[in-house]
Amino acid sequence: MKYLHTMVRVADLDASLRFYRDALGLREVKRSEHEAGRFTLVYLAAPGDEDAQVELTFNWPDANGQGEVYTGGRNFGHLAYAVDDIYAACRKLMDHGVTINRPPRDGRMAFVRSPDGISIELLQAGAALAPAEPWASMPNTGSW
Repeated sequence: MKYLHTMVRVADLDASLRFYRDALGLREVKRSEHEAGRFTLVYLAAPGDEDAQVELTFNWPDANGQGEVYTGGRNFGHLAYAVDDIYAACRKLMDHGVTINRPPRDGRMAFVRSPDGISIELLQAGAALAPAEPWASMPNTGSW
């Protein structure tokens, strides 16, 4: 398993970059704009430690210029880890009594929650695995 990033939703990308990049000293390592989903992702890391990243997710304002207001921890998204075999990782979690909130139907991504409700994303390292049961037909449970 390898730690990938922690995602934080931000209401003002410029203000957040002034904090994380300019004041805190993190370095921007990757940025992507997603027109269809109307969001921007900016990945930041401490100089010399690009393996541990913070993902700033900025959801674009609506047509009226209104952005989402984050309350109750909604601005914190998830921890993400790459795993060698997503099916084996999910099976082990289930064997420990963990609910798979978003099963790896695609052989690539799954979500679970910690006992404190922290969302954890598991991503298949490398190419997605071929869809397999019971995962392919397993429904989502709760939220992630």
